[in-house]
Amino acid sequence: MSNRILIVDDEPDLVRALEYSLRQAGFHTTSAHTGADAISAATTPPLPDLGHRDLRLPDIAGKDVCRRLGAYKVASSIPVVIVTAKGDDVDRVVGLELGADDYVVKPFLTRELILRIRAILRRTQASRVREDDGRFRAWGRLRADLEAYRAWVDDSEVDLTAREFLLLRALTNRIGRVLSRDQLLDQVWDEPFAVHTRTVDTVVRRLRHKLGPAGEYIHTVRGIGYRFAFE
Repeated sequence: MSNRILIVDDEPDLVRALEYSLRQAGFHTTSAHTGADAISAATTPPLPDLGHRDLRLPDIAGKDVCRRLGAYKVASSIPVVIVTAKGDDVDRVVGLELGADDYVVKPFLTRELILRIRAILRRTQASRVREDDGRFRAWGRLRADLEAYRAWVDDSEVDLTAREFLLLRALTNRIGRVLSRDQLLDQVWDEPFAVHTRTVDTVVRRLRHKLGPAGEYIHTVRGIGYRFAFE
């Protein structure tokens, strides 16, 4: 599993150097050079697992980017490391008050930054597991909140439609058992008799595609329907 790091900085050379070092360390990266691009990248799937953010950006101040992202549900829980040349105590306090998980002053050692990123990810992911206990269900690389209609593969959230999620829930409620297309129509569609069974096949294909490596958990039983199995 590789975490995705969003690098936000208006210095192209620094961004390129960080991209290289983070990828060498096993991370995926996305980058943004402006506040507007940072907001877009932090709210559009695949979502980052952590954000590296400069406070001095050409269009929107880094502090305002933090405030705006706090209003987005999908982005509000993403941990953030502020990396900036502004090292005054007041700036540090303001950054942490905005919800930053750490504050690194330029110039910095890339190795130290990576160690800090790893430490934050360990803390946040351990906390997530504790919060998930008794609320979330997990099958191999796939995890889902059945009440909130949210799903993750390897801790990266998957953007599912309500119908796709209902189909996933129906299959996972009967792990290892075959569900016919008619049974899935009854459970997933409000008016099953008005929907053709080929529709089930179409939604299953979309669901498999979106689940990526976890899509192989959905097995086709030729001539009957589908079965969910992950062992």
